[in-house]
Amino acid sequence: MSRRALTLMVAGFLTLMLGVVGALLPVPYVVLSPGPTENTIGDVKGKPVISIEGRPTYPTSGKLSLVTVAYQGGPGNRIDLFSALRGWVDPTVAVVPEETIFPPTSTAEEVEQQNSQEMTNSQDDATAAALTELKIPYTSVVSVASIQKGLPADGKFKTGDEIVSVDGVPAADRETVSAAVRKHKAGEKVNFTVNRADQSTTVTVPTAAAEDGTPIVGITMQIRYKFPFKVKINVGDVGGPSAGMMFSLGIMDKLTPGPMTGGKAIAGTGTITPEGRVGPIGGIQQKMVGARKAGATVFLTPADNCAEAMKAVPDGLRLMRVETLHDAVQAIDVVRTGSGTAPSCPAS
Repeated sequence: MSRRALTLMVAGFLTLMLGVVGALLPVPYVVLSPGPTENTIGDVKGKPVISIEGRPTYPTSGKLSLVTVAYQGGPGNRIDLFSALRGWVDPTVAVVPEETIFPPTSTAEEVEQQNSQEMTNSQDDATAAALTELKIPYTSVVSVASIQKGLPADGKFKTGDEIVSVDGVPAADRETVSAAVRKHKAGEKVNFTVNRADQSTTVTVPTAAAEDGTPIVGITMQIRYKFPFKVKINVGDVGGPSAGMMFSLGIMDKLTPGPMTGGKAIAGTGTITPEGRVGPIGGIQQKMVGARKAGATVFLTPADNCAEAMKAVPDGLRLMRVETLHDAVQAIDVVRTGSGTAPSCPAS
């Protein structure tokens, strides 16, 4: 073998090896793919997704399915270049920079915890939205979610304290409480009336100055609801807030006579506020694919996601545009009855 041929063979071998090694090196990308769907009026592992105690419920049928996105990659579990390349050529998945899912300042565990907390909050908001739509009264309270160490509230408040009033002003919402604290100068005392373990008590703390000079006491607050009956939602490992609207619809279906869908398979996505506003979500294209694979023919789509959804809607899936929970109910009525009109996503 000539020296030239040997050199070319060695160079080719080294190039091949470098290509193989390069393809197996981890890269900072995440692959998003269609995740599992769950029927909110069905069961998961033999247990109802939605169970209600203390209020009559009614049998139903059909599907009101929430949809999810599965992901591969992330800090400590990065995908290789070959997996990323394979995802780029698959129209049903998306390959996105790692920081879009995992902020640089957060660990994978912190992101999971945040998703879990968002799911819990969305379940409460979904219940509130459903009861609001059904005109079933409930109450809400401002409670202490966490306490910052080293600030005046540390050692004075307890997580779960319900704030009844501040300086005698009823705590209607979080902004009311914050505004009452901001009326004080740094170092001035604030009087809180709180409900702790069903006992009313007064908590007096001075304010401290935040970095921008704003008076604070060192608590974060959340809204907690007091519903006239118990609603429990079981979704296993699903996280995030994007199933809120579908939870609301599932709760409403169980609380009202007759199947809301008329036995049809409907899927959808969207965050929900207690007032019933539907918000946009991520991964809409992967969620539509998952919905169609699960047999859905109608997909309830947040209005702000319509343009993106129309770029890759699967064959046989009808997109219905919703801005509120009431819009979603009306759209389902149209599907069930086969009459009337409901807004559809416009072509982009």
